[in-house]
Amino acid sequence: MKPSIYSMRLEDLQSWVEQQGEKPFRATQIFEWLYQKRVASFDEMTNIPKTLRERLNEHFVITTLNTLVQQTSKDGTMKFLFELHDGYSIETVLMRHDYGNSICVTTQVGCRIGCTFCASTLGGLKRNLQAGEIVAQVVKVQKALDETNERVSSIVVMGIGEPFDNYDELMKFLKIVNHPKGLHIGARHITVSTSGIIPKIYQFADENMQINFAISLHAPNTELRTKLMPINRAYKLPELMEAVRYYIEKTGRRVTFEYGLFGGVNDQIEHAEELAKLIKGLKCHVNLIPVNYVPERNYVRTPREQIFAFEKTLKKHGINVTIRREQGHDIDAACGQLRAKERKEETKA
Repeated sequence: MKPSIYSMRLEDLQSWVEQQGEKPFRATQIFEWLYQKRVASFDEMTNIPKTLRERLNEHFVITTLNTLVQQTSKDGTMKFLFELHDGYSIETVLMRHDYGNSICVTTQVGCRIGCTFCASTLGGLKRNLQAGEIVAQVVKVQKALDETNERVSSIVVMGIGEPFDNYDELMKFLKIVNHPKGLHIGARHITVSTSGIIPKIYQFADENMQINFAISLHAPNTELRTKLMPINRAYKLPELMEAVRYYIEKTGRRVTFEYGLFGGVNDQIEHAEELAKLIKGLKCHVNLIPVNYVPERNYVRTPREQIFAFEKTLKKHGINVTIRREQGHDIDAACGQLRAKERKEETKA
């Protein structure tokens, strides 16, 4: 299988072009064809010399994703199930907000983290995605938006998989979509979420990028977090909080704590009090998430009044908090849910 040209950063492409005996500006032209004109073949790149187009065809592919299922919610949310070249499938979600169109991308086929509330981990990890396969998700959705003269304005890396478990490809992806000659999504309009792979949090802090950073926390203490997220056995909550402090001190940026509310599990007032104590004094924001029901899991939704009581308790302690607006509740919007339903062979244990 030839490598995806979507996996090439501009500087990589410039080096390759020079090796072919061409001027570096040809790489910029190719980038513009890929990301601004969004062509489907190298032959469409009409201002590129024919010999160079032939070499591009010899060495690379323009990754295409086959749409297996496309669902549209009443609120405009769109969920895509895409098939990869090897037959595996991934999910991508387009969410519409007042401030623009946000796309949630996947970084792995399946997931090894094993969070007990998530459908993404069903069947375990199959493989990492190449940077180009992550980029292709954005290009594919952008092409759908081109039909209505809209654009992807922000990206969240929160789809299937643990982004920091595929760190090198993730970083290539971020640099490609952020580049002015690429899709030109501003760094502050991109958010990366991790379940807490501590060494990579330190590495990410040292990257000196303006990317937004989120932690999937979901519990205010070690015992409960270990029940919900087995990763807490390897990367314990106290050490995770130390890594978060390092990130904030190194970057000066705010951290978002993602906190899914599960009925009768982690949604009581005492949990809110404990959470407030855990993160007090940090430059942070809490995103409370009323969870989507996943048939393969046994968790139920927290009642509305309990969600508001949890929020009120955090605010009482001076914690910056919002309740995530529900989107796609009438489709298979929960992470990994559509794949689990449509690809049972791929996701069974």
